[in-house]
Amino acid sequence: MSNIYESAATTLDLFNTPCLAKVELRVACKGISDRDALSKPDPCVVLKMQSHGQWFEVDRTEVIRSSINPVFSKVFTVDFYFEEVQRLRFELHDISSHNGLKDADFLGAMECTLGQIVSQRKLSKALLKQGNTSGKSSITVTAEELSGNNDYVELAFSARKLDDKDFFSKSDPFLEIFRINDDGTGSIVHRTETIMNNLSPVWKSFKVSLNTLCSGDEDRQLKCTVFDWDSNGKHDFIGEFQTTFREMKGEMDGRQMMWDCINPKYQTKKKNYRNSGVVTINLCKIIKMHSFLDYIMGGCQIQFTVAIDFTASNGDPRNSCSLHYIHPYQPNEYLKALVAVGEICQDYDSDKMFPVYGFGAQIPPDFKVTHDFAVNFDEDNPECAGIQGVLEAYQNCLPKIQLYGPTNIAPIIQKVANAASEEMHTKEAMEYFILLILTDGVITDMADTREAIVHASHLPMSVIIVGIGNADFSDMQMLDGDDGILRSPKGEPCLRDIVQFVPFHNFKHASPAALAKSVLAEVPNQVVDYYNGKGIKPKCMSDYESSRAFSP
Repeated sequence: MSNIYESAATTLDLFNTPCLAKVELRVACKGISDRDALSKPDPCVVLKMQSHGQWFEVDRTEVIRSSINPVFSKVFTVDFYFEEVQRLRFELHDISSHNGLKDADFLGAMECTLGQIVSQRKLSKALLKQGNTSGKSSITVTAEELSGNNDYVELAFSARKLDDKDFFSKSDPFLEIFRINDDGTGSIVHRTETIMNNLSPVWKSFKVSLNTLCSGDEDRQLKCTVFDWDSNGKHDFIGEFQTTFREMKGEMDGRQMMWDCINPKYQTKKKNYRNSGVVTINLCKIIKMHSFLDYIMGGCQIQFTVAIDFTASNGDPRNSCSLHYIHPYQPNEYLKALVAVGEICQDYDSDKMFPVYGFGAQIPPDFKVTHDFAVNFDEDNPECAGIQGVLEAYQNCLPKIQLYGPTNIAPIIQKVANAASEEMHTKEAMEYFILLILTDGVITDMADTREAIVHASHLPMSVIIVGIGNADFSDMQMLDGDDGILRSPKGEPCLRDIVQFVPFHNFKHASPAALAKSVLAEVPNQVVDYYNGKGIKPKCMSDYESSRAFSP
Protein backbone atom coordinates (compact mmCIF):
# COMPACT_ATOMS: atom_id res chain seq x y z
CA MET A 1 0.00 0.00 0.00
CA SER A 2 2.88 2.39 0.75
CA ASN A 3 4.16 2.21 -2.83
CA ILE A 4 0.76 3.38 -4.08
CA TYR A 5 0.91 6.33 -1.73
CA GLU A 6 4.45 7.25 -2.71
CA SER A 7 3.85 6.85 -6.44
CA ALA A 8 0.99 9.33 -6.27
CA ALA A 9 2.99 11.93 -4.40
CA THR A 10 4.65 13.54 -7.38
CA THR A 11 4.83 17.32 -7.58
CA LEU A 12 4.13 19.93 -10.24
CA ASP A 13 6.82 22.27 -11.47
CA LEU A 14 6.79 24.78 -8.63
CA PHE A 15 8.05 27.64 -10.72
CA ASN A 16 5.30 27.94 -13.36
CA THR A 17 2.13 28.50 -11.32
CA PRO A 18 0.83 31.75 -9.81
CA CYS A 19 1.39 31.54 -6.06
CA LEU A 20 -1.17 32.25 -3.36
CA ALA A 21 1.27 34.25 -1.26
CA LYS A 22 4.90 34.65 -0.39
CA VAL A 23 6.21 33.27 2.88
CA GLU A 24 9.34 34.23 4.78
CA LEU A 25 11.15 31.40 6.58
CA ARG A 26 13.55 32.10 9.43
CA VAL A 27 15.92 29.38 10.58
CA ALA A 28 17.71 28.63 13.85
CA CYS A 29 19.59 25.55 15.07
CA LYS A 30 20.43 24.23 18.52
CA GLY A 31 22.94 21.83 19.97
CA ILE A 32 25.20 21.40 16.94
CA SER A 33 27.81 18.84 17.87
CA ASP A 34 31.47 19.80 17.59
CA ARG A 35 33.15 17.78 14.85
CA ASP A 36 36.46 19.40 15.69
CA ALA A 37 37.41 19.26 19.38
CA LEU A 38 39.57 22.35 19.01
CA SER A 39 36.95 24.65 17.46
CA LYS A 40 33.23 25.17 17.16
CA PRO A 41 31.45 24.64 13.82
CA ASP A 42 30.84 27.40 11.29
CA PRO A 43 27.24 26.51 10.33
CA CYS A 44 25.30 27.35 7.20
CA VAL A 45 21.83 26.11 6.20
CA VAL A 46 21.01 25.30 2.58
CA LEU A 47 17.35 25.30 1.54
CA LYS A 48 16.35 22.88 -1.22
CA MET A 49 12.95 22.32 -2.87
CA GLN A 50 11.79 19.21 -4.66
CA SER A 51 10.57 19.34 -8.23
CA HIS A 52 9.91 16.28 -10.40
CA GLY A 53 11.48 14.08 -7.72
CA GLN A 54 14.79 15.95 -7.59
CA TRP A 55 16.16 18.41 -5.03
CA PHE A 56 17.21 21.86 -6.19
CA GLU A 57 18.98 24.45 -4.10
CA VAL A 58 16.86 27.55 -3.62
CA ASP A 59 18.96 29.63 -1.26
CA ARG A 60 21.36 29.43 1.67
CA THR A 61 21.96 31.35 4.84
CA GLU A 62 25.07 33.23 5.80
CA VAL A 63 27.86 31.37 7.61
CA ILE A 64 27.94 32.05 11.34
CA ARG A 65 31.39 31.54 12.74
CA SER A 66 31.98 29.40 15.82
CA SER A 67 28.41 28.75 16.87
CA ILE A 68 26.62 25.69 18.18
CA ASN A 69 23.27 27.52 18.51
CA PRO A 70 23.10 29.73 15.40
CA VAL A 71 20.18 32.06 14.65
CA PHE A 72 20.52 33.02 11.01
CA SER A 73 19.66 36.54 9.87
CA LYS A 74 19.14 35.43 6.28
CA VAL A 75 15.44 35.05 5.48
CA PHE A 76 14.25 32.55 2.88
CA THR A 77 11.38 33.86 0.74
CA VAL A 78 9.34 31.17 -1.01
CA ASP A 79 6.10 31.11 -2.96
CA PHE A 80 3.26 29.35 -1.15
CA TYR A 81 0.72 27.14 -2.99
CA PHE A 82 -2.07 25.66 -0.89
CA GLU A 83 -3.04 23.24 -3.64
CA GLU A 84 0.40 21.65 -3.99
CA VAL A 85 2.71 19.61 -1.77
CA GLN A 86 5.89 21.68 -1.57
CA ARG A 87 8.65 19.50 -0.19
CA LEU A 88 11.52 21.31 1.51
CA ARG A 89 14.89 20.09 2.71
CA PHE A 90 17.02 22.08 5.14
CA GLU A 91 20.65 20.93 5.13
CA LEU A 92 23.10 22.04 7.81
CA HIS A 93 26.76 22.23 6.85
CA ASP A 94 29.94 23.21 8.67
CA ILE A 95 31.74 25.62 6.31
CA SER A 96 35.26 25.32 7.64
CA SER A 97 37.17 26.48 4.58
CA HIS A 98 36.99 29.02 1.77
CA ASN A 99 35.80 26.33 -0.67
CA GLY A 100 32.24 26.61 0.59
CA LEU A 101 30.04 23.53 0.41
CA LYS A 102 32.62 21.63 -1.64
CA ASP A 103 34.73 20.82 1.41
CA ALA A 104 32.01 21.36 4.03
CA ASP A 105 31.07 18.77 6.65
CA PHE A 106 27.44 17.62 6.49
CA LEU A 107 25.92 18.02 9.97
CA GLY A 108 22.35 16.90 9.31
CA ALA A 109 19.13 17.61 7.43
CA MET A 110 15.43 17.99 8.00
CA GLU A 111 12.69 17.37 5.41
CA CYS A 112 9.12 18.63 5.63
CA THR A 113 6.47 20.35 3.55
CA LEU A 114 5.83 24.07 3.43
CA GLY A 115 2.26 23.35 4.45
CA GLN A 116 3.47 21.79 7.71
CA ILE A 117 5.53 24.87 8.55
CA VAL A 118 2.76 27.31 7.63
CA SER A 119 0.07 25.44 9.58
CA GLN A 120 2.22 25.34 12.74
CA ARG A 121 3.95 28.73 12.21
CA LYS A 122 6.99 27.28 13.99
CA LEU A 123 8.29 23.80 13.21
CA SER A 124 11.08 22.20 15.24
CA LYS A 125 12.62 18.84 14.37
CA ALA A 126 15.75 16.86 15.03
CA LEU A 127 18.41 17.04 12.35
CA LEU A 128 18.99 13.64 10.78
CA LYS A 129 22.53 12.63 9.88
CA GLN A 130 23.69 10.23 7.17
CA GLY A 131 21.65 7.03 7.36
CA ASN A 132 18.75 8.93 8.94
CA THR A 133 20.22 8.63 12.41
CA SER A 134 19.01 11.25 14.83
CA GLY A 135 21.56 13.36 16.65
CA LYS A 136 21.25 15.84 19.49
CA SER A 137 21.02 18.88 17.23
CA SER A 138 17.70 20.37 16.09
CA ILE A 139 16.43 22.95 13.65
CA THR A 140 13.54 25.39 14.04
CA VAL A 141 11.86 27.04 11.06
CA THR A 142 9.45 29.93 11.62
CA ALA A 143 7.02 31.09 8.92
CA GLU A 144 5.67 34.57 8.34
CA GLU A 145 3.52 35.74 5.45
CA LEU A 146 4.96 38.45 3.25
CA SER A 147 2.04 40.16 1.61
CA GLY A 148 0.88 43.38 0.09
CA ASN A 149 -1.96 45.42 1.52
CA ASN A 150 -5.08 43.28 1.21
CA ASP A 151 -7.25 45.70 3.20
CA TYR A 152 -10.42 47.26 1.89
CA VAL A 153 -11.70 50.79 2.36
CA GLU A 154 -15.31 51.88 2.58
CA LEU A 155 -15.97 55.31 1.09
CA ALA A 156 -19.01 57.54 0.75
CA PHE A 157 -19.31 60.90 -1.00
CA SER A 158 -21.86 63.67 -1.34
CA ALA A 159 -21.96 66.95 -3.25
CA ARG A 160 -23.74 70.28 -3.02
CA LYS A 161 -24.57 73.09 -5.40
CA LEU A 162 -23.53 71.24 -8.53
CA ASP A 163 -23.99 73.02 -11.85
CA ASP A 164 -27.35 72.44 -13.46
CA LYS A 165 -26.88 70.97 -16.92
CA ASP A 166 -30.53 70.31 -17.78
CA PHE A 167 -33.04 72.88 -19.13
CA PHE A 168 -36.25 71.37 -17.81
CA SER A 169 -34.98 69.64 -14.63
CA LYS A 170 -31.99 69.48 -12.38
CA SER A 171 -28.78 67.52 -13.17
CA ASP A 172 -28.62 63.75 -12.65
CA PRO A 173 -25.10 63.47 -11.18
CA PHE A 174 -22.78 60.53 -10.74
CA LEU A 175 -19.18 60.39 -9.53
CA GLU A 176 -16.24 58.47 -11.02
CA ILE A 177 -12.90 57.79 -9.33
CA PHE A 178 -9.77 57.02 -11.35
CA ARG A 179 -6.37 55.83 -10.14
CA ILE A 180 -3.51 57.58 -11.95
CA ASN A 181 -0.99 54.94 -13.05
CA ASP A 182 2.78 55.31 -13.27
CA ASP A 183 2.55 55.93 -17.02
CA GLY A 184 0.05 58.75 -16.52
CA THR A 185 -2.98 56.78 -17.67
CA GLY A 186 -6.08 56.46 -15.52
CA SER A 187 -7.81 53.27 -14.39
CA ILE A 188 -11.38 53.57 -13.20
CA VAL A 189 -11.80 52.44 -9.62
CA HIS A 190 -15.48 53.08 -8.99
CA ARG A 191 -18.54 54.68 -10.54
CA THR A 192 -21.36 55.63 -8.21
CA GLU A 193 -25.03 55.27 -8.91
CA THR A 194 -26.84 58.19 -10.56
CA ILE A 195 -28.94 60.44 -8.34
CA MET A 196 -31.78 61.76 -10.46
CA ASN A 197 -32.84 65.42 -10.48
CA ASN A 198 -30.61 66.53 -7.59
CA LEU A 199 -27.89 69.18 -7.37
CA SER A 200 -26.88 68.05 -3.85
CA PRO A 201 -26.63 64.26 -4.19
CA VAL A 202 -25.66 61.82 -1.46
CA TRP A 203 -24.19 58.72 -3.07
CA LYS A 204 -24.25 55.28 -1.46
CA SER A 205 -21.15 54.00 0.31
CA PHE A 206 -19.01 51.46 -1.52
CA LYS A 207 -16.09 49.18 -0.74
CA VAL A 208 -12.90 48.82 -2.75
CA SER A 209 -9.54 47.21 -2.01
CA LEU A 210 -6.63 49.53 -1.30
CA ASN A 211 -4.69 47.73 -4.01
CA THR A 212 -7.38 48.64 -6.51
CA LEU A 213 -7.85 52.17 -5.23
CA CYS A 214 -4.23 53.27 -5.08
CA SER A 215 -2.00 50.20 -5.57
CA GLY A 216 -1.33 50.33 -1.85
CA ASP A 217 0.31 53.78 -2.24
CA GLU A 218 -1.58 56.31 -0.13
CA ASP A 219 0.07 59.21 -1.99
CA ARG A 220 -0.88 58.03 -5.47
CA GLN A 221 -2.95 60.63 -7.32
CA LEU A 222 -6.68 59.97 -7.69
CA LYS A 223 -8.83 61.84 -10.17
CA CYS A 224 -12.51 62.29 -9.39
CA THR A 225 -14.98 63.48 -12.02
CA VAL A 226 -18.65 64.38 -11.76
CA PHE A 227 -21.02 64.04 -14.72
CA ASP A 228 -24.65 64.77 -15.43
CA TRP A 229 -26.12 61.51 -16.71
CA ASP A 230 -27.91 61.53 -20.07
CA SER A 231 -29.89 58.61 -21.47
CA ASN A 232 -28.09 58.86 -24.82
CA GLY A 233 -24.76 58.13 -23.14
CA LYS A 234 -23.34 61.60 -23.91
CA HIS A 235 -23.01 62.60 -20.28
CA ASP A 236 -22.36 66.27 -19.55
CA PHE A 237 -19.15 67.06 -17.72
CA ILE A 238 -19.73 69.02 -14.50
CA GLY A 239 -16.27 69.14 -12.94
CA GLU A 240 -13.31 67.32 -11.46
CA PHE A 241 -10.72 67.38 -8.70
CA GLN A 242 -7.62 65.44 -7.67
CA THR A 243 -6.79 63.98 -4.29
CA THR A 244 -5.00 61.06 -2.62
CA PHE A 245 -6.11 58.36 -0.25
CA ARG A 246 -3.94 59.95 2.45
CA GLU A 247 -5.96 63.14 2.02
CA MET A 248 -9.24 61.21 2.12
CA LYS A 249 -8.17 59.67 5.42
CA GLY A 250 -8.42 63.12 7.01
CA GLU A 251 -12.09 62.32 7.47
CA MET A 252 -11.08 59.51 9.82
CA ASP A 253 -9.44 62.10 12.07
CA GLY A 254 -12.66 64.06 12.37
CA ARG A 255 -11.78 66.66 9.73
CA GLN A 256 -14.41 67.49 7.13
CA MET A 257 -12.67 66.83 3.80
CA MET A 258 -14.12 68.60 0.77
CA TRP A 259 -12.94 69.56 -2.69
CA ASP A 260 -13.96 72.18 -5.21
CA CYS A 261 -15.35 70.49 -8.30
CA ILE A 262 -13.65 72.39 -11.12
CA ASN A 263 -14.58 72.70 -14.78
CA PRO A 264 -11.27 73.88 -16.40
CA LYS A 265 -13.15 75.45 -19.35
CA TYR A 266 -15.22 77.65 -17.05
CA GLN A 267 -12.15 78.43 -14.95
CA THR A 268 -10.35 80.01 -17.91
CA LYS A 269 -13.38 81.84 -19.33
CA LYS A 270 -15.16 83.15 -16.21
CA LYS A 271 -13.39 85.76 -14.10
CA ASN A 272 -15.40 85.17 -10.93
CA TYR A 273 -15.61 81.41 -11.32
CA ARG A 274 -15.11 79.52 -8.03
CA ASN A 275 -16.32 75.99 -8.70
CA SER A 276 -19.07 73.88 -10.23
CA GLY A 277 -20.01 72.50 -6.86
CA VAL A 278 -18.32 71.03 -3.80
CA VAL A 279 -17.73 67.30 -3.16
CA THR A 280 -17.48 66.06 0.42
CA ILE A 281 -16.30 62.70 1.73
CA ASN A 282 -18.75 61.45 4.35
CA LEU A 283 -17.12 58.13 5.19
CA CYS A 284 -13.61 56.72 5.00
CA LYS A 285 -13.26 53.46 6.87
CA ILE A 286 -10.43 50.92 6.52
CA ILE A 287 -11.60 47.31 6.68
CA LYS A 288 -8.93 44.82 7.65
CA MET A 289 -8.99 41.81 5.32
CA HIS A 290 -7.21 38.83 6.80
CA SER A 291 -5.54 36.43 4.40
CA PHE A 292 -5.70 32.63 4.21
CA LEU A 293 -2.31 32.42 5.87
CA ASP A 294 -3.48 34.77 8.64
CA TYR A 295 -6.14 32.20 9.53
CA ILE A 296 -3.91 29.13 9.12
CA MET A 297 -1.10 30.73 11.15
CA GLY A 298 -3.71 31.95 13.60
CA GLY A 299 -4.63 28.37 14.46
CA CYS A 300 -7.39 27.50 11.96
CA GLN A 301 -7.57 23.74 11.45
CA ILE A 302 -8.75 22.05 8.26
CA GLN A 303 -11.10 19.17 9.04
CA PHE A 304 -10.87 16.81 6.06
CA THR A 305 -13.71 14.32 5.44
CA VAL A 306 -14.01 11.77 2.61
CA ALA A 307 -17.17 10.31 1.06
CA ILE A 308 -16.91 7.41 -1.44
CA ASP A 309 -19.48 6.25 -3.99
CA PHE A 310 -20.30 2.54 -3.62
CA THR A 311 -23.18 2.36 -6.08
CA ALA A 312 -23.54 -0.60 -8.46
CA SER A 313 -22.67 1.50 -11.50
CA ASN A 314 -19.04 1.29 -10.41
CA GLY A 315 -19.00 -2.39 -11.35
CA ASP A 316 -18.20 -5.49 -9.29
CA PRO A 317 -14.91 -4.79 -7.44
CA ARG A 318 -13.80 -8.35 -8.23
CA ASN A 319 -13.93 -7.53 -11.94
CA SER A 320 -10.89 -5.81 -13.45
CA CYS A 321 -13.22 -3.45 -15.34
CA SER A 322 -14.68 -2.10 -12.10
CA LEU A 323 -13.76 1.40 -10.97
CA HIS A 324 -13.24 -0.14 -7.52
CA TYR A 325 -10.97 -2.94 -8.72
CA ILE A 326 -7.80 -3.15 -6.61
CA HIS A 327 -4.92 -3.83 -8.95
CA PRO A 328 -1.77 -5.13 -7.23
CA TYR A 329 0.47 -2.58 -8.96
CA GLN A 330 -1.70 0.20 -10.40
CA PRO A 331 -3.96 2.25 -8.07
CA ASN A 332 -7.50 2.84 -9.31
CA GLU A 333 -8.94 6.33 -9.79
CA TYR A 334 -10.48 6.38 -6.32
CA LEU A 335 -7.11 5.69 -4.72
CA LYS A 336 -5.34 8.25 -6.90
CA ALA A 337 -7.86 10.97 -6.08
CA LEU A 338 -7.78 10.17 -2.36
CA VAL A 339 -4.01 10.50 -2.21
CA ALA A 340 -3.75 13.55 -4.43
CA VAL A 341 -6.20 15.63 -2.40
CA GLY A 342 -5.65 14.02 0.98
CA GLU A 343 -1.92 14.55 1.18
CA ILE A 344 -2.48 18.30 0.73
CA CYS A 345 -5.16 18.61 3.40
CA GLN A 346 -3.41 16.44 5.99
CA ASP A 347 -0.75 19.10 6.58
CA TYR A 348 -3.42 21.45 7.96
CA ASP A 349 -5.09 18.94 10.32
CA SER A 350 -3.21 18.59 13.60
CA ASP A 351 -4.50 15.15 14.67
CA LYS A 352 -4.37 13.60 11.14
CA MET A 353 -7.62 11.74 11.85
CA PHE A 354 -10.04 11.78 8.92
CA PRO A 355 -13.69 10.64 8.93
CA VAL A 356 -14.46 8.44 5.90
CA TYR A 357 -18.00 7.64 4.79
CA GLY A 358 -19.55 5.58 2.02
CA PHE A 359 -22.86 5.95 0.22
CA GLY A 360 -25.05 3.87 -2.09
CA ALA A 361 -24.18 0.44 -0.66
CA GLN A 362 -25.87 -2.34 1.26
CA ILE A 363 -23.85 -2.87 4.42
CA PRO A 364 -23.68 -5.64 7.01
CA PRO A 365 -25.18 -7.02 9.11
CA ASP A 366 -28.70 -6.41 7.72
CA PHE A 367 -27.51 -5.14 4.28
CA LYS A 368 -29.78 -2.14 4.16
CA VAL A 369 -28.93 0.63 1.68
CA THR A 370 -27.07 3.43 3.44
CA HIS A 371 -25.88 6.80 2.17
CA ASP A 372 -23.60 7.89 5.02
CA PHE A 373 -22.06 4.79 6.63
CA ALA A 374 -18.64 4.69 8.24
CA VAL A 375 -16.23 2.92 5.91
CA ASN A 376 -14.42 1.43 8.93
CA PHE A 377 -17.89 0.26 10.17
CA ASP A 378 -17.41 2.12 13.48
CA GLU A 379 -20.30 4.59 13.47
CA ASP A 380 -19.18 6.06 16.80
CA ASN A 381 -15.69 6.76 15.46
CA PRO A 382 -15.53 6.89 11.64
CA GLU A 383 -12.05 8.46 11.67
CA CYS A 384 -9.02 6.85 10.05
CA ALA A 385 -5.42 7.53 11.01
CA GLY A 386 -3.76 9.50 8.24
CA ILE A 387 -4.22 9.13 4.51
CA GLN A 388 -2.70 5.65 4.74
CA GLY A 389 -5.50 4.70 7.15
CA VAL A 390 -8.09 6.09 4.74
CA LEU A 391 -6.72 3.96 1.90
CA GLU A 392 -6.63 0.83 4.03
CA ALA A 393 -10.19 1.34 5.33
CA TYR A 394 -11.43 1.81 1.76
CA GLN A 395 -9.80 -1.42 0.54
CA ASN A 396 -10.87 -3.44 3.60
CA CYS A 397 -14.46 -2.25 3.14
CA LEU A 398 -14.91 -3.44 -0.44
CA PRO A 399 -15.24 -7.22 0.17
CA LYS A 400 -17.76 -6.68 2.99
CA ILE A 401 -20.40 -4.58 1.24
CA GLN A 402 -22.80 -4.97 -1.66
CA LEU A 403 -22.71 -2.17 -4.22
CA TYR A 404 -26.22 -0.88 -4.83
CA GLY A 405 -27.72 2.62 -5.26
CA PRO A 406 -29.01 5.23 -5.92
CA THR A 407 -26.42 8.04 -5.98
CA ASN A 408 -27.60 10.29 -3.15
CA ILE A 409 -25.04 12.76 -1.79
CA ALA A 410 -27.30 15.14 0.16
CA PRO A 411 -27.15 12.96 3.34
CA ILE A 412 -23.35 13.13 3.54
CA ILE A 413 -23.32 16.89 2.88
CA GLN A 414 -25.87 17.34 5.65
CA LYS A 415 -23.84 15.14 8.03
CA VAL A 416 -20.69 17.21 7.58
CA ALA A 417 -22.71 20.44 7.68
CA ASN A 418 -24.13 19.37 11.04
CA ALA A 419 -20.61 18.75 12.33
CA ALA A 420 -19.48 22.15 11.02
CA SER A 421 -22.43 23.86 12.67
CA GLU A 422 -21.83 22.07 15.96
CA GLU A 423 -18.10 22.81 16.02
CA MET A 424 -18.75 26.45 15.10
CA HIS A 425 -20.92 26.95 18.16
CA THR A 426 -19.19 24.75 20.74
CA LYS A 427 -15.41 24.95 20.16
CA GLU A 428 -13.02 27.78 20.78
CA ALA A 429 -10.65 26.50 18.10
CA MET A 430 -11.34 27.72 14.58
CA GLU A 431 -12.14 24.79 12.28
CA TYR A 432 -12.97 24.74 8.58
CA PHE A 433 -14.44 21.61 6.98
CA ILE A 434 -13.52 20.23 3.56
CA LEU A 435 -15.69 17.39 2.25
CA LEU A 436 -14.21 15.37 -0.62
CA ILE A 437 -16.89 13.41 -2.50
CA LEU A 438 -15.73 10.78 -5.01
CA THR A 439 -18.55 9.61 -7.27
CA ASP A 440 -18.95 7.82 -10.58
CA GLY A 441 -22.46 8.78 -11.59
CA VAL A 442 -25.25 11.25 -12.02
CA ILE A 443 -26.71 12.51 -8.74
CA THR A 444 -30.21 11.20 -8.18
CA ASP A 445 -31.18 13.54 -5.32
CA MET A 446 -30.30 16.82 -7.04
CA ALA A 447 -33.04 18.89 -5.37
CA ASP A 448 -31.98 17.76 -1.88
CA THR A 449 -28.32 18.25 -2.80
CA ARG A 450 -28.93 21.83 -3.89
CA GLU A 451 -30.80 22.48 -0.66
CA ALA A 452 -27.96 20.99 1.38
CA ILE A 453 -25.31 23.05 -0.43
CA VAL A 454 -27.22 26.30 0.03
CA HIS A 455 -27.49 25.54 3.75
CA ALA A 456 -23.79 24.62 3.96
CA SER A 457 -22.79 27.89 2.26
CA HIS A 458 -23.55 29.63 5.57
CA LEU A 459 -21.09 27.38 7.41
CA PRO A 460 -17.27 27.05 7.52
CA MET A 461 -17.32 24.37 4.86
CA SER A 462 -16.31 23.59 1.27
CA VAL A 463 -17.35 20.66 -0.93
CA ILE A 464 -15.03 19.11 -3.50
CA ILE A 465 -16.55 16.62 -5.96
CA VAL A 466 -14.32 14.46 -8.14
CA GLY A 467 -16.10 12.59 -10.92
CA ILE A 468 -14.65 9.08 -11.32
CA GLY A 469 -15.02 7.24 -14.63
CA ASN A 470 -16.61 8.45 -17.86
CA ALA A 471 -20.22 9.11 -16.88
CA ASP A 472 -22.17 12.20 -17.96
CA PHE A 473 -21.30 14.75 -15.29
CA SER A 474 -23.10 17.73 -16.84
CA ASP A 475 -25.38 18.10 -13.80
CA MET A 476 -22.30 18.46 -11.59
CA GLN A 477 -21.30 21.64 -13.40
CA MET A 478 -24.45 23.30 -12.09
CA LEU A 479 -23.40 22.61 -8.50
CA ASP A 480 -20.08 24.36 -9.13
CA GLY A 481 -21.26 27.98 -9.00
CA ASP A 482 -18.85 29.19 -11.69
CA ASP A 483 -21.60 29.69 -14.29
CA GLY A 484 -24.07 31.41 -11.99
CA ILE A 485 -25.35 31.41 -8.42
CA LEU A 486 -26.62 28.01 -7.28
CA ARG A 487 -30.11 28.19 -5.79
CA SER A 488 -32.18 25.83 -3.71
CA PRO A 489 -35.42 24.45 -5.18
CA LYS A 490 -37.20 27.25 -3.25
CA GLY A 491 -35.02 29.89 -4.91
CA GLU A 492 -32.71 30.68 -1.99
CA PRO A 493 -29.24 31.56 -3.35
CA CYS A 494 -25.92 30.24 -2.06
CA LEU A 495 -24.32 32.71 0.31
CA ARG A 496 -20.88 31.68 -1.01
CA ASP A 497 -19.57 29.52 -3.84
CA ILE A 498 -18.41 26.47 -1.88
CA VAL A 499 -18.45 23.68 -4.49
CA GLN A 500 -15.66 22.70 -6.85
CA PHE A 501 -16.25 19.88 -9.35
CA VAL A 502 -13.53 18.23 -11.42
CA PRO A 503 -13.86 15.12 -13.65
CA PHE A 504 -10.94 12.79 -13.00
CA HIS A 505 -10.66 11.78 -16.66
CA ASN A 506 -9.36 15.28 -17.41
CA PHE A 507 -6.27 14.34 -15.38
CA LYS A 508 -5.76 10.71 -16.42
CA HIS A 509 -2.46 11.48 -18.06
CA ALA A 510 -1.37 14.21 -15.63
CA SER A 511 0.30 13.94 -12.26
CA PRO A 512 -1.86 13.59 -9.11
CA ALA A 513 -0.56 17.00 -8.11
CA ALA A 514 -2.29 18.50 -11.15
CA LEU A 515 -5.62 17.09 -9.92
CA ALA A 516 -5.01 18.39 -6.40
CA LYS A 517 -4.11 21.80 -7.75
CA SER A 518 -7.35 22.00 -9.71
CA VAL A 519 -9.74 20.86 -6.97
CA LEU A 520 -8.10 22.80 -4.12
CA ALA A 521 -7.29 26.06 -5.91
CA GLU A 522 -10.50 27.75 -4.72
CA VAL A 523 -10.30 26.61 -1.07
CA PRO A 524 -8.12 29.46 0.29
CA ASN A 525 -10.51 32.11 -1.06
CA GLN A 526 -13.49 30.16 0.27
CA VAL A 527 -11.93 30.09 3.74
CA VAL A 528 -11.18 33.83 3.61
CA ASP A 529 -14.65 34.67 2.24
CA TYR A 530 -16.32 32.83 5.10
CA TYR A 531 -14.33 34.28 8.00
CA ASN A 532 -14.00 37.80 6.61
CA GLY A 533 -17.68 37.78 5.68
CA LYS A 534 -18.55 36.90 9.28
CA GLY A 535 -16.13 39.51 10.62
CA ILE A 536 -14.20 36.75 12.40
CA LYS A 537 -10.55 37.47 13.09
CA PRO A 538 -7.92 34.73 13.45
CA LYS A 539 -7.99 33.45 17.03
CA CYS A 540 -4.31 34.16 17.64
CA MET A 541 -4.26 37.32 15.56
CA SER A 542 -2.93 39.59 18.30
CA ASP A 543 0.06 37.31 18.94
CA TYR A 544 0.57 36.84 15.23
CA GLU A 545 0.50 40.57 14.50
CA SER A 546 2.94 41.17 17.34
CA SER A 547 5.32 38.62 15.85
CA ARG A 548 5.04 40.32 12.48
CA ALA A 549 5.73 43.73 13.98
CA PHE A 550 8.63 42.72 16.20
CA SER A 551 10.11 39.72 14.40
CA PRO A 552 13.90 39.55 14.76
